[in-house]
Order: sequence, then structure tokens, then C-alpha cells
Amino acid sequence: MTHPTWTDRLARLVDTALDRSVVLGYPATGHAVRRRLPTWPADPPRNALSGKHVLVTGASSGLGIRTAVDLAMLGAHVHLVVRDPMKAAPVREQLDEVAAGRHTTWRCDLSDQASVRAFAAAYLATGLPVDGLVHNAGIMPPTRQEDAQGRELTMSVHVLGPVALTEALLPALAAARDGARVVFVTSGGMYSQALDLDDLDFRPEPYRGAVAYARSKRAQVELLPILARRWGRHRISVYAAHPGWAASPGVTSSLPGFARLTAPVLRRGAAGVDTTTWLIAATPAPPSGGLWHDRSERPTSYLSRTRASDAERQELWQWVARHAGIAD
Repeated sequence: MTHPTWTDRLARLVDTALDRSVVLGYPATGHAVRRRLPTWPADPPRNALSGKHVLVTGASSGLGIRTAVDLAMLGAHVHLVVRDPMKAAPVREQLDEVAAGRHTTWRCDLSDQASVRAFAAAYLATGLPVDGLVHNAGIMPPTRQEDAQGRELTMSVHVLGPVALTEALLPALAAARDGARVVFVTSGGMYSQALDLDDLDFRPEPYRGAVAYARSKRAQVELLPILARRWGRHRISVYAAHPGWAASPGVTSSLPGFARLTAPVLRRGAAGVDTTTWLIAATPAPPSGGLWHDRSERPTSYLSRTRASDAERQELWQWVARHAGIAD
């Protein structure tokens, strides 16, 4: 048995201090410092995803573009799953430079269960496996909106749609040669919120978009243990990845004050998607069912008021399964 050296112990103390401080760990400084610690996991080899098929939702803007490009640079055939294929033209141009012939664009509106089922059926018809699935698509509308089924839009796009899509793609995920990996791109905003099982549709007025966003991300994280057990039967690992404070059009448009205040220190480029791509490509696969940030598993709650019980998680799952059309 190998015991940690004093340098490893010091590195873990530094990592924990960065994590708990938030203002040091979440910006670009956190990633820059951690990469230099001796405990930083090794980068995947350049061909780590050669011959593999990885789907990225919301791949036409922000973190989705960089995620798709970085996965392609690791050898993956990247499938861009977007609501409007025309808007994916910029990322296709970038992919042509690094992965010509190794990318495909698909239309899928995650807020519409019929669209989710249609896309999944079309993909399954190709006979291709799904080695990785990145649930990156995200929204933060300023006013309350509903999806095609009458559910609140933020919860639909962040939770119901991704879970329904994963379930519909289970045959292709189960066909992955080395086991598949599913990553939900979450947010540190969820640390401020607890599950509100009495209001998963965010009906009280006034509607607060940032709160709805954070609660939907909390729901993603609380579902992880259930999804890990459910999908683990098919050799599928599932994770949530917190990117830190990363620059994106979504942050600028939805949280302009925060974006202006933090602009000098926001993560840019690969730093904002590093953990997402690492979770898809690392060998061996990291342990399933947890929340990850800067290549380390993190606590899902720091406040007692935000901790969910197993019974609450199960009630959340029953709500999700019912509204996502999943036979439990």
C-alpha cells in the first residue's frame, strides 16, 4: 500500500482551500494552480478517443463549441446535437480544421419530448455506439416559460430532456466497447439551493431565472446516485462536471453584472471544459455517480439546508420519470 507523501498531503490541502474559498478555486486561477500540483491527474493521450463516438448537446455556442473541438482533438467522432443546425456552422468550421470527416450534426430540441424521441430513433438507426454523451445544453430565461409538454423550461432542458435522451439512447450507450460515459455540465450555483419538491415547476411569482437555473442544476446532482445505479447495469458511468466560472455567451446575457465583475478572471478556452473532456477520456474511468470539478470529485453540498435525503432523491426521480415518459 502506497502512503501519500507530504507533498501530496500539502497539494490536497491547497486543493481543498481553493475549493472552499470559491473566489480562488472557481476562476481561472483555480485551474492554473491545480494543474501545477503533483496530485493533478494525467492528461489523456492525444488519441484517447480514437474510433469513439461522443455526442454533445448545445454544441453550437459557448462551452459546447470548445467541448466539441477538444473531444475531436482527442480523436473522437463528435456528434453535434443542436436545436438549430444552421447555428452550428461556426463549430463545424472549427471541426473541419482538426477533425475533417469526423463530425455530424443532428437536430434535437431537448425541451420537446417528441424531438428527443425522433433524434434518438434516427441515431439508433445508424447502428453506431454512443461512447460518450455530454449534456451541455443550458438556458436561463428571464421569465417563466414552458416546454411543449407544459413543464417549466429550465427544468425541462437541464433535467427532463437529458434524462429522456439518455434513456432513449440506452441501446447505443450499452454497445460502447469500453463502457459509456454520460456527463451533465452543472453549475456551482446549485450549492446555494436545495431541492424544492413542492415547486419543481417554479410557479410562484415573481419568477427568478437564476434561482430556477440553480435549482435545476441541484436536481441534476441529486439524481446522480439513482442514475449511476440505473445506468450502471448497462456499463454506463455518469457524472456531473462543474466548469468553474467560465466565460460564455450565456453568462454574459443572463448574468451581465456577474460577467462584468468577474470578466478578468473567468476561465477561457480549454480551462472551462477541462473536467468535462477529462471525464469522457480518462483511463480508467473515474468512479461513477459523483460531482467533479478540476478533475477531482467534490462534495455536493456544503450547507445542511441544501442536503437531500434518499427519500427526497427518490421522490425527485419519480417526478422526472413521470414527466420524461420513463417506465421506472
